[in-house]
Amino acid sequence: MIGYLRKKDFYLIFKNLGIVMEGVGVVMLIPLIVALIYGENNYGGFLISGILSLSIGYIFRRFFQAKVNLRLKHGMIIAGFAWLWAALMGSICLMYSTDISFLNAYFESMSAWTGSGLSIYLDVEILPKSVLFLRSLEQWVGGLGVVIVVIGILIRPGTTASRLYKAEAREEKIKPSITNTVKTIWWIYLFYTVLGIILYVLAGMSLFDAINNCFTILSTGGMSIKNNNIGAYNSNIITIITIVLMVIGGTSFLVHYKALKGRVLDVFKDIQFQAMIIIVSIFSILLLIYSHFTSLNSVFYVVSALSCTGASILPVSTQAGWTDFSKVILAACMIIGMAAGSTTGAIKLIRIVTLVKGIYWEIIKILSPEGSVLPRKIGGKTVQDAEIKEAGSYTFLYLFIIFITWLVFMAYGYGGIDSFFEISSAQGNVGLSVGITSPTMPKIPEIFLIFGMWVGRIEIIPALVLLKGGFDLFKRFNRSKA
Repeated sequence: MIGYLRKKDFYLIFKNLGIVMEGVGVVMLIPLIVALIYGENNYGGFLISGILSLSIGYIFRRFFQAKVNLRLKHGMIIAGFAWLWAALMGSICLMYSTDISFLNAYFESMSAWTGSGLSIYLDVEILPKSVLFLRSLEQWVGGLGVVIVVIGILIRPGTTASRLYKAEAREEKIKPSITNTVKTIWWIYLFYTVLGIILYVLAGMSLFDAINNCFTILSTGGMSIKNNNIGAYNSNIITIITIVLMVIGGTSFLVHYKALKGRVLDVFKDIQFQAMIIIVSIFSILLLIYSHFTSLNSVFYVVSALSCTGASILPVSTQAGWTDFSKVILAACMIIGMAAGSTTGAIKLIRIVTLVKGIYWEIIKILSPEGSVLPRKIGGKTVQDAEIKEAGSYTFLYLFIIFITWLVFMAYGYGGIDSFFEISSAQGNVGLSVGITSPTMPKIPEIFLIFGMWVGRIEIIPALVLLKGGFDLFKRFNRSKA
């Protein structure tokens, strides 16, 4: 660290982590309201995790002071640790309320916070309503981002907000300041949440179901309160509403802002939205022709996979019987993802478009006369070499982690296609499953899925920065003991 992080850097990190911990503590206490409404007696888990997070957060914020400006490296470490901490607090609730092991509880909690949607519960309908609501709330908050939520509520405008915003893999600015951008995103998110709840109620859902389903679908989390997910309602209207909400969740907040300001045509001019329409159209037709899907099912599952929602209208047992062709198509969608600047996960459309355009530009450059200057624009914006390089390096890292995890799963005896599907689902923060995820799965593959969900949500680099920082801290500790 020695060369990377100093004592005052840690003080700065701990101080800002304290703010995030306080925010997580508040989230953990909210389901107490549901427990009181339904007369459930499982208060202990919520109180322990909520008070613990608030207390430690207060201590960190109050006692760690540092006269140093927050830089991107600090923000990435804070963002990386924030998700680990949030999952830990959620796991305490699940262990207390549902009597499961720590690893399974941590898996479930990480899956909820990151919007991955994979669940180790075989029967979610027997869970307390407060626990169901906790999972939905974690997805809803996690859809925006744990750190983003804290910026909007607790952090004052300035460089700190900007660094933390960028550290959580966000670049788009709706307003001149990051704090105002986050507040605008909040209002857009709340508007669509209320709209989604109303639509679900009008379609015949109970208010509790409508709230939970809207929380999970709009956030592109997909972790349901029903064993058969959206298919439990057996309603084409609810299926269509769900498709619309998944598309909304997977579309950039900047595009939503323009649309809500009356510039509706700008939605169709957005390069990521255009790419989404093309991919959904082509892949839905392929599923319709070469698999056993109806037209509505084809569109539903492609949108569910591409938006990284993971909502389902068929039981997991049915998904395990899908053809290899359908699994590969949906796995490709889960790796691609939808728009940057939305609640979706995976690689994201803008990187895919940048890579494809980059290859095209390289071919044109070779064919053009020497010394020619070629315009490189995407959506009217000039693309620099650094952006093409970032898209390429991130995609390589993303696929490399999938490859390593894939090898681990096959070493444990899982089939190649099914392993690839489940791993793509976890790292893309999707939630579609062919049945590999279960409370009895081996610990090592389960840990790899947890790691995949975490790095997929924070886009890898913050995780690597945190791991490097932790390693350096360990070295410093050992040197001080010597």
